[in-house]
Amino acid sequence: MDSVAEIWKSILEIISKDITPTAYNTWFADCEPVELDDCKLVLHTTTDFKRGIIQTRFGGMIKAALAELFSCDFEIQILAGDELEEYLSHKKGSEHLPEMDGYTFDRFVVGPSNKFAHAAAVAVAENPGKTYNPLFIYGNSGLGKTHLLLAIGEEIHTRYPEKKIAYVKGDEFTNQMIQSVQSGTAEEFRHKYRNVDLLLVDDIQFIAGKQAIQEEFFHTFNNIYEAGHQIVITSDRPPLEMSLLDDRLRTRFEGGLMADVQPPDIETRMAIIRNKAAQLGMLLPDDVVEYIGENITANIRQIEGVVKRLTAYKEILNDTITINSVKRAIKDVIRIGEYIPTPEIIIEETARYYSLTAEDLRGQRRSKKIAMARQISMYLMRSLTNLSLLDIGGQYEGRNHSTVLNSVRKVEELIKNDQEVASTVRDISSNINSRS
Repeated sequence: MDSVAEIWKSILEIISKDITPTAYNTWFADCEPVELDDCKLVLHTTTDFKRGIIQTRFGGMIKAALAELFSCDFEIQILAGDELEEYLSHKKGSEHLPEMDGYTFDRFVVGPSNKFAHAAAVAVAENPGKTYNPLFIYGNSGLGKTHLLLAIGEEIHTRYPEKKIAYVKGDEFTNQMIQSVQSGTAEEFRHKYRNVDLLLVDDIQFIAGKQAIQEEFFHTFNNIYEAGHQIVITSDRPPLEMSLLDDRLRTRFEGGLMADVQPPDIETRMAIIRNKAAQLGMLLPDDVVEYIGENITANIRQIEGVVKRLTAYKEILNDTITINSVKRAIKDVIRIGEYIPTPEIIIEETARYYSLTAEDLRGQRRSKKIAMARQISMYLMRSLTNLSLLDIGGQYEGRNHSTVLNSVRKVEELIKNDQEVASTVRDISSNINSRS
């Protein structure tokens, strides 16, 4: 089923078995499919009255037919009369993605640590597909990589509203591909990402080590690149440091322009603080700006969190912003340098990395995959928290402190001698820390 018309024909064949020919001709003869995308089917009928009947009497049947075809739930939107023309007129500019809201170049504070990456991003936005393709931006979490990525999308959308844009995170690309295979919608998945003018991929490192996912992304990359369209990628490290990345992908990533983003210096941090406060309608005293800039040194996301908390103090508590307010905001929101993830987060992120559930790790099943994931989660719990071996064992069914100790020692040894395990632990740690 390659077109929405063919899919709609299949839906009608299914529902026609349960309704009379008269009902079929009355309500569906002039009902036409418009679009099927992202688990939503858009239809058009001639009158608002007919729309109401189709929604109330036959909406459930249409959804059931879609579930039968695709093995997943769909929404239905029905347009009536002149609404179709208005809908299509807005489709030209519909490639604006919700993720891009607020992420513009004029809101990005440029400093020595990100000047090169910013200039490259602007160049790409001005001449997509012609300058620096692909653009590969890398650096630690919270330094503005995603802001630059989405600002490119926003700028291209503004300059070229007809261009199709797709944004996806590395782990989401993985999950969507798996789901498409399970639901028999692999062709729809490929069409979604291969037929775009701009592909924005955030945190590409999460596909490393996943052979089938890398194979799919390799062909997606080639399709877009060979069509002369733009690809922008972010990662927490350069391709050379992704030990599990396919060589074919590594060479393609390195074939474009690589730009790193470093932690901002004190002047840039203070400019970011003032900029974020201005966006929230607040003017901070100089001593407050300086205190935040001196104490939060490595992560822009943390800076933004503190400024938002100060805004809440001012608006909700009618509190004057002072150094004490900042100290309270830093302590309550950020806990700089001492973020301690919960056991639940560690187990969830480890399970998600291995496509398992938290119950799999906590339970008694002992397949090789589950056992490895369970041992790594114990190692991370020991490394990232202050829990005792006994407390860690209590997070798992029937595990005592000696079991935990053996698991920790085993993973420590594997990290030293097995690059794949070392990379896995690093990726999961990154996922956990990103939730701070």
